[in-house]
Amino acid sequence: MWLNISLGTLVAAIGFWLVWGTLMPGAVALWALLVGGFLHWRCRTVTEIWAWATLLLGVESFAWPLQLMIQLKSTAPAPSDDEMGTILSAVVLGLFSSVFWMSFAYGLFKRKPVSAPAEPTASQAALPDPPSKRKKR
Repeated sequence: MWLNISLGTLVAAIGFWLVWGTLMPGAVALWALLVGGFLHWRCRTVTEIWAWATLLLGVESFAWPLQLMIQLKSTAPAPSDDEMGTILSAVVLGLFSSVFWMSFAYGLFKRKPVSAPAEPTASQAALPDPPSKRKKR
């Protein structure tokens, strides 16, 4: 379980670093700690760990072209042709990968085992069967 939490945290941290690579390494380390803590707190199965990790990767993939557009907008009043090509590539690849990872996460969430119903308590077991469950003669 700890190996999967570590690997899921690593995947989310690498995605965060790729999106926000210009930030301080401390921000990436803080993100990794937050994701690792969340995965440890929330996830009980390996499927849940990877569902959340791939969902975070999908959100990070969606944020990448947005962050790039904001970054390029702040450097010049109008982007050059090269910058427009970079933005187009980022939008196409970012949207494609975000849809892929979010769809993958959705499939993992749907695959997650359903919790078993609770066993009846002693007081519920002492109650007689309802008329619908009684055998008819």
